[in-house]
Amino acid sequence: MAGIVDNRAQVRQVLMITLLLNLFVMGLKVTVGLWTGSLSLLADALHSVTDSANNILGLVASQFSSPEPDRDHPYGHQKFEAVGALGISAFLGIACFEILQGAINRILYGGQPVKIVGRELWLLLIVLGVNIFVAFYERHVGQTVGSPILIADAKHTMSDVWVTISVMAGLIGIWALGVQWLDVALAFPVAILVFFSGWSVLRENLPWLVDEMAIAPEAIHGIVMQVPGVVNCHQIASRGVIGRQVFIEMHLVVDAIEVETAHQITETVEEALETQFSPVRINIHVEPSTYESDQITYEPEHGQ
Repeated sequence: MAGIVDNRAQVRQVLMITLLLNLFVMGLKVTVGLWTGSLSLLADALHSVTDSANNILGLVASQFSSPEPDRDHPYGHQKFEAVGALGISAFLGIACFEILQGAINRILYGGQPVKIVGRELWLLLIVLGVNIFVAFYERHVGQTVGSPILIADAKHTMSDVWVTISVMAGLIGIWALGVQWLDVALAFPVAILVFFSGWSVLRENLPWLVDEMAIAPEAIHGIVMQVPGVVNCHQIASRGVIGRQVFIEMHLVVDAIEVETAHQITETVEEALETQFSPVRINIHVEPSTYESDQITYEPEHGQ
């Protein structure tokens, strides 16, 4: 079986860097929001608070998500990281609610007009540049090391990019045209963007947590039946996420009398599955060629 790679040190390093950058971004947004009185920008600053909280959550989750099994966790600890990704989804939901609440309050009760000058727009350009760097940096490292927490956080940060772009568009409209209602109107599409970002993170991590089928049994059966000495395989089950960690179980009917020959056949089966679905852990129950059972879900090939 292929060795398990522990990438937690790289993940923590990236999360620490992005935490510092997100705190910097949050500080700039709060400052400019207070200067201008912009509701949408202050809501965007609240969104950045969740960015920093997500980084902290990711650091905690990564600390406890060792891929190496131990006595208490024989299947490893990767679900801790999936739980962390779901926490990010929850934070996105909170940000969406706060944005909508602030916009509705402004419509119902009004507020002070937004006042903005060119200096604030330049500061927001810096904010936008930092957010774009963080999003692409996290996504690149997350895909390279196979970290769902980094990929999920990159999606969250990308939603922050769209939020900032929307807010900047509204502030430019106010600065150039004096259209005050843009500050409130653009808060609603911002909330929708945040919601869909959170839903995407939730959708990608639920299969891991609920042990959804990772690989179609027919696909596994097709690969296994190409191995010489295999008569049939049945009771095939799989869980996990391809590319992160997959667990496969099956009953294998082999054409072998000696234990050593049966062992060699199962080793070849494991190698074939590892080549296709690595990283993967496989549990095989070997049965003789004369085995018969009503539970066999595939017909033996070659007249067996």
